[in-house]
Amino acid sequence: MESKTKYCSNCGSQIDINAEICPKCGVRIVPVPILTRTLPTERKSEGFAAVLSFFIPGLGQIYNGQIGKGIVMIIAGVFIALSMILLIGLILYPIYWLWNIYDAYSTAKKINAGIVQPG
Repeated sequence: MESKTKYCSNCGSQIDINAEICPKCGVRIVPVPILTRTLPTERKSEGFAAVLSFFIPGLGQIYNGQIGKGIVMIIAGVFIALSMILLIGLILYPIYWLWNIYDAYSTAKKINAGIVQPG
């Protein structure tokens, strides 16, 4: 048979098994739960982020609050587009472009879920 009482770790008095705080000494028996995920301050539209990156790679990241990442992606996109002169850009740019759209979409989704902080 399971006991319906336990003892306070601070003062040793007998307390109810479901008690969170000792009624005699006031010490918290049950630890306060810690929130592991934070709620986003502003929801981001995954579709809008993807559309922005569709037109200008890196713009969706800037919309998501990742300014530095977006600027780097815009600059990288320019260099990859210029490499089309050497024909390697014909292969690299479509891959880069699709990856950029996916990254903007998935980052907005993670921001909305509270996994990633904007900015």
